[in-house]
Amino acid sequence: MPKLKLGPILDDRPVKLTVELPAELHRDLVAYAEALSRETGQQVEPTKLVAPMLARFLASDRGFRPARRPTPRSRGPQAQPARDP
Repeated sequence: MPKLKLGPILDDRPVKLTVELPAELHRDLVAYAEALSRETGQQVEPTKLVAPMLARFLASDRGFRPARRPTPRSRGPQAQPARDP
């Protein structure tokens, strides 16, 4: 079986979102969690896959990269750091 794109899932403080998924997508998510569990030996809940999958998708989307960059700051006068006497 080819290596899956996701590796072990890190435990992090989540932000709760409520979403509705099409049944077919949920079945695929469950199947992916099962395959990842077999590959890593770590039991993975399908819900824990959503965040890393979205993060990987956003990181690999070339069209999104420019939109994600912060806007350039204005080139007006900038505050100088205070100097010690």
